[in-house]
Amino acid sequence: MLRTLLIGFGLFEIVKPRPVIEACERIGLRNPAAAQRRPLALTGARLEGLVFVWLLVRGRQGSTLVSALLGLAGLTLVLVPRPIIGLSQHLVYADTDELEVQPWVVPAARLLGVLYLTVTLLSRSGGTEPASEEGSDDGDQSSRRLQIRSR
Repeated sequence: MLRTLLIGFGLFEIVKPRPVIEACERIGLRNPAAAQRRPLALTGARLEGLVFVWLLVRGRQGSTLVSALLGLAGLTLVLVPRPIIGLSQHLVYADTDELEVQPWVVPAARLLGVLYLTVTLLSRSGGTEPASEEGSDDGDQSSRRLQIRSR
C-alpha cells in the first residue's frame, strides 16, 4: 500500500512538480511569494519523482548506485539536515538571502530524509524476485511431476 502511494506521489511530481514545490514553500518559508525560483527547480522535482518511481517499480533490479545515493541523502537529511537545507536553497532559489525560513524546516527536512530512506528500503524489499529462484521452483515442480508419473 505504501509503495503504491509513493509511486503515485512520484508520478504526480513528474507530471505536476509546481504544486509540490509550492506546497513545500508554504511549509518551509515565511515569505513563499517572494522566492525567486531557478528554472531548474522544476527539473529537480521531476528528477526526484522519477527516482522514486523507478526504484519502487524496478525493485531489486533498479540501480544500486541511485538507491545508494538516495539512501545517503536520506541519512544525511536525518542526521545533519542544515548543510543540505542550505545547499538545496542555493540550487533552487536565486535569492537565498531574501528567504525567511520557518522554524520547523529542520524537522521537515528530517522527515524528507525518512521518506528517502523509506523509498530506498521499499525498493530493496520488493519488486520482482531474481530469475534464478523462479527457475529453481519450476525445476522442483517438474521433478515432482516426473516422480508422480513414474509411480
